[in-house]
Amino acid sequence: MSHKSLPFGKQLAYSFGMMGWSVMFNLISVILIYFYQPPSESGLPNFITQVAVLGVFNVIAIVTSTGRFIDAIYDPFIAQYSDTSKNPKGRRVPLMKKAILPSMIFCFLVFFPLKQEVSTMNIVWLVIVLVGFYVASTTFVIPYYALLPELAPTSEDKVRLATWQSVGYVFGIAIASNTFNLAGLFQNSFGVESKVVALQCAVLIMCLLGAVFMAITVFAIDEKEYGVNKPIAVPMKSALKQTLANKNFLLFIVADFSYFISITIITSGLLYYLTVLLGLDESLGNTLMMTMVLVSFIFYPALNYLPQKIGKKIIVIISFGLLSVVFLGIYFLGKVKIDSELQIYSLIVLAAIPLASLNILPNAILAEIIEKDTLDTNTNKEGIYFAVRYFFVKIAQTVGMALFSIFLLYGKDEGNDFGIRLSGMLGFVLCLLAAIIFTRFKELKK
Repeated sequence: MSHKSLPFGKQLAYSFGMMGWSVMFNLISVILIYFYQPPSESGLPNFITQVAVLGVFNVIAIVTSTGRFIDAIYDPFIAQYSDTSKNPKGRRVPLMKKAILPSMIFCFLVFFPLKQEVSTMNIVWLVIVLVGFYVASTTFVIPYYALLPELAPTSEDKVRLATWQSVGYVFGIAIASNTFNLAGLFQNSFGVESKVVALQCAVLIMCLLGAVFMAITVFAIDEKEYGVNKPIAVPMKSALKQTLANKNFLLFIVADFSYFISITIITSGLLYYLTVLLGLDESLGNTLMMTMVLVSFIFYPALNYLPQKIGKKIIVIISFGLLSVVFLGIYFLGKVKIDSELQIYSLIVLAAIPLASLNILPNAILAEIIEKDTLDTNTNKEGIYFAVRYFFVKIAQTVGMALFSIFLLYGKDEGNDFGIRLSGMLGFVLCLLAAIIFTRFKELKK
């Protein structure tokens, strides 16, 4: 499918785009709820009302759900635009280039409420800037993902490039997890008294870094040389219909949907697990993320070898099973008479194993599904396939963030933490469900 094999340096450059997007995305995933719905011990003020709507929904759940839902609707349109683009410079990279600056600006503005107190203006502002960030970042990431099957012609190439993509993603998580440490540096070394201002300074630096990483990809990858610049002629409605008629793809999507709800819950809850359930400092989040990254890297070489021997399907199913154990462990954090740091490090190390494979193999599997569809239909619908996948990923992330913020209504402080523990039980059920569903998936043979 590609013009020529992608050199190692270009594979590395491709991973930087994911790293930049991951930095910004994980700022939203990890810090947003904590920033706007902080536990009483955090030292952060309230910017929006904490009162439940209809006794069940809180404002932050409604706001984040609104932003993600609008973003999810936007996905197939940007995918179709990319798939049908006749831009002589390429179908993907020119779009990605335009998305970098607005992604950076809107990501920062999410953590810059207009009023330094509880205000309706902050709610309206948060909806606007969240939608802006999600739309801008989607304009980058959908074409970015659609490049993968074009740049990696063989199954081995797809796993290898998906591995580099995963490396970029986990490095992005690790970098974003330094935000509170960087905020502490501003407070302790530069005399910034306000924790909010210090955190905003840290977020600004993270957003700038993310933008630089994204720019490395768009300036390093020559789409005309390495990609397939062949616009599709299938109308969006027909392309979506053909995509959703692929039964194997639908099984993939359902398992993926369950996984992303669960992983969004654990990402949103990490700071609560540390500070409320275990009584540890929020700055430890950085060390935990670095530990998870380093441990997961140990398994990366095996994940470029084992799928060729035993297949990707069985590895994915085992990974879902291991992750369900991690979620079950969250429920018991702080309840057992074991050192608090040992408890959280044990879970992080165990989580690193399934997350390594679930960050790599699904993208390689989807690229193979797309490749088979291209051969069967003689049309390139990479963008539409990734748009449909990420439509459901975003709905899953919306559901995950909303559910977690709703759980907090049932306890989010020391001595009143039942809502936080509920998130672990839900993640346990969802990962088991994903494993069961994926047993029905028919792995593509070479």
